[in-house]
Amino acid sequence: MPGTPYVVDDVMTRTVVALRDAAEFKDIARTLRQRRISALPVLDADGRVVGVVSEADLLPKEAFRDRDPADARTRHATARAKARAVTAGELMTSPAVTVTADATLARAARLMARHRVKRLPVVDAAGTLKGIVSRSDLLDVFLRGDEEIAADVRREIATHLLAVPVRPVDVEVRDGVVTLTGHVRDTTLIPLLVRLVRAVEGVVDVDCELEGPLRRPDLDPDLRAR
Repeated sequence: MPGTPYVVDDVMTRTVVALRDAAEFKDIARTLRQRRISALPVLDADGRVVGVVSEADLLPKEAFRDRDPADARTRHATARAKARAVTAGELMTSPAVTVTADATLARAARLMARHRVKRLPVVDAAGTLKGIVSRSDLLDVFLRGDEEIAADVRREIATHLLAVPVRPVDVEVRDGVVTLTGHVRDTTLIPLLVRLVRAVEGVVDVDCELEGPLRRPDLDPDLRAR
């Protein structure tokens, strides 16, 4: 719906390659290579996401090739365990970092940044896999056309600041950069307007050239008398 924030459901990939927890090491490596992806969700028998196995989870097998993974002198217990692992259930990182389809793209981006992952399994309330969203999916909103962005910006202005402008605020969008010109009744509201515009999906930056009088705060009658 125009004017509403994009959510994960709008950009996610619905056809997802996943693994059962019994999948073997070579099958995992082969699937990652063939699909040209860096990680795969791991499912239990009911289709719920129980973890994620990535290229990083497979690398300890190579790193410990010339020494015994059980060597007590090795400091990294997790790496030792992964070097001995042979199935997805043993290799996976668990619990998986997931997101729901109705989450905003901003929330998905924050989860990716916080957990340093490139993609998130999308699940329903029961934890069942419904899709996957990647970093590149989140960037798709910046491919929206300038006219489409401008229409959403004008809608935001009309919805939230209908009574504020002296005359319509002019909106121009070029390569995702929004320029606002015109006059408003109260310049103290301009920061709010800029925040609203920045929140529109696909906006790269806002150049605000709005002008108007600075509204003075209303004083208590007794204070004015003094």
